[in-house]
Amino acid sequence: MKDRSAVRERYLRDSLPVRLGGLAANLSRIKSFAAHEGGREAVESLLDESKFFIEWTGSEAKIEQAEELVELQIQLARWQHNWERIWSNREQRQEVAEHATVWSKRVLEMSGLLTGTR
Repeated sequence: MKDRSAVRERYLRDSLPVRLGGLAANLSRIKSFAAHEGGREAVESLLDESKFFIEWTGSEAKIEQAEELVELQIQLARWQHNWERIWSNREQRQEVAEHATVWSKRVLEMSGLLTGTR
């Protein structure tokens, strides 16, 4: 198991909107890496890291946001659990990429970074 304390410490220095923006960026990267056969390990790492980002952020989010983040965290865990099967099936991998994009946009909206409402 990786020691994530340095990553956690760095991540928590940012404001909540910036952290949510970082999570949205991770989800967007999942789409990019999933499009390439060689991106499997990168996607696995992003799934794992994104779950931790949610864990470290959820307690500071509004209750409605925290609820959505938990839903996302569960989805990420499901993908991780089935990752070998998903990765070997191009259609399923594309479906994950599309869902990750939808989540990325939602989390970015949640952050308020685009509208200035933080």
